[in-house]
Amino acid sequence: MNIKLPFDKDGCKIAGVMAIIAVCLGYLGTNMGWLGFLATIGCLAFFRDPERVHPSNSSVVVSPADGVVLKISSCLPPEELSLSGEWTKISAFMSIFNVHVNRAPVAGVIGRILYIPGRFFNVTLDKASEYNERQAIFMRMADGTEIVFVQIAGLLARRIRCDVVEGQELEQGQRVGIIRFGSRVDIYLPKDAKVLVEEGQVTVAGESILAKLNGKGTKNEKEHQRK
Repeated sequence: MNIKLPFDKDGCKIAGVMAIIAVCLGYLGTNMGWLGFLATIGCLAFFRDPERVHPSNSSVVVSPADGVVLKISSCLPPEELSLSGEWTKISAFMSIFNVHVNRAPVAGVIGRILYIPGRFFNVTLDKASEYNERQAIFMRMADGTEIVFVQIAGLLARRIRCDVVEGQELEQGQRVGIIRFGSRVDIYLPKDAKVLVEEGQVTVAGESILAKLNGKGTKNEKEHQRK
């Protein structure tokens, strides 16, 4: 039987090692055993991976990350994304207290995955979108609509793990990977998408609706947001 634990696989491995060390320290009679035990609990808390229920509406875009909406803007995407014209960009900031497992914002096929090495500026700064280490995932929906979301490493986040491959078909809300510790996700939407969130709003990966494609937002969809 295949049992899904409520923790990311990396977290289980790291917590397992920490637990063994804690037991060994406790066996030696040192107080460090208790610290090791607390560190193990903290590790599991950070790598928690709860189940999520996405909205039953293929025309909406859900948040790929837990966190807070940092900025909403119309902009020209970074050159490496090869996206012409202006796009709507929504940026979400993840603190160390957020769930860091990222999820697909829409259902579709992955056309391209692009990894860009870079620096580790504070992810709340605009320059993080262009200069930090990051990974862009390009998705094409069944109706041909294209969106791109970018996982961005920050001051503490030094590893982006991708669990999907090019050509893979994803369901909305499906897990795509994880960024360790504080980090950020940018999502680029067509210019006519109707944004249904505000800056400073809390988002839940796979559940909170960020926007309605083709500019057709509804009151009920906006009320779906988790506060």
